[in-house]
Order: sequence, then C-alpha cells, then structure tokens
Amino acid sequence: MDFLSDLDTRLFLAINGWHSETWDAIMVWISGETTWWPFYLLLLVFLGWKKRWELALMILFIPLVITITDQTSVHLFKNLFMRFRPCHEFSLRDLVHTVDGKCGGAFGFISSHAANSFGVAMLLYLWVRRWWFGAVMLFWAALICYSRVYLGVHYPGDVIGGAIWGAFCGYLVFLLFRWTKNKQPGKWLIRKWKREFAGSA
Repeated sequence: MDFLSDLDTRLFLAINGWHSETWDAIMVWISGETTWWPFYLLLLVFLGWKKRWELALMILFIPLVITITDQTSVHLFKNLFMRFRPCHEFSLRDLVHTVDGKCGGAFGFISSHAANSFGVAMLLYLWVRRWWFGAVMLFWAALICYSRVYLGVHYPGDVIGGAIWGAFCGYLVFLLFRWTKNKQPGKWLIRKWKREFAGSA
C-alpha cells in the first residue's frame, strides 16, 4: 500500500506540475459541470434521431445513474475512506498547483466527477453499442478525470477508482433500463399478439 500511495503521489505531482495559464483556463472549463450540459444535449439530439421513442425512456435513466454515482461516491467512499484531497494534504501544500485557490471538500476518494462521467458514458455506450460512440464517451470522461488531477483536487487513484465505480453503476442502470424497456406495454402487446397469431395458425 505504501508503494501504491507513493506512486499515486508521484504521478499526481507530475500531472499537476505540467501547468500554464492557458491550460489552467482550459482545465477549469472542462472540469466545470455547466460545460457538460451542451455536450450531453447534442448527444441527446443525435440519439433521439437514432433511437426514436427509446430516448424518452433513457432520459429518465441518465439522471438516475448520475444520482447513484454522485451520492454513493460521497456516502460509500469519501465519508468512509476519508482520504484527503492532495490540495488539503499538509505535506503537499507547497507543491500542489491549484487555480484560484479552489480545492473542494476535504476528502477525495473517490472522485464524484469521474464516477458521474463514467457512469453516463457506460450507460450510453451499452445503449448505442457503437465503437466510435464508445471512444467519444471514453475520451470525454477521461478528459474530465485528467482535469481533476491537473487542477490539484484529486490523485490519479481517486479518478481511477471513480471511473471503475461509475462504469459499474452505469452497467447496473443499463440492465434496469433494458428490463424496463422490455416491460413496456407496447412490447407486451406485440408479444401477446404474436403468440395468439401463432396459436391460431
């Protein structure tokens, strides 16, 4: 554990140390939650064109997975492991670069940003099932994770843990989405009609 902790700290300092005023502004923009909505709105427009009525159902499940990942990342992880963010770590206070002094809450494992973004990415990828779509979602989620380390508010281990947990939650919510979709009245009536037609034939 000491080896992993030391490796995590060294990797954090390397990423956090590659900074400039230009990249500071870019990473703050990427990390900001308001930045996500235009991206996801464009995705929903595209998916509505591709998936038609299923989008109405999926719109209910996207907030669900975000709520699950956001709440569990705090109550099942941050409040349990109580690992300080690097910007709150006393031994690193002279080494960590932050932007405008923003650091967030005391604890950082796991990253809620990482869990939320990977939860949505996994849910939508399993729904769409296209490699290029998965690559776009993975890139976007990974970029958000990188920005959190760059800004000094998370260790790499925080975002990796958040990504794994978020992907797992996204998978579970997709299973619930698929089960719900198959239970739709229209689907049930079609199956019933097929059975009756086959029986009469």
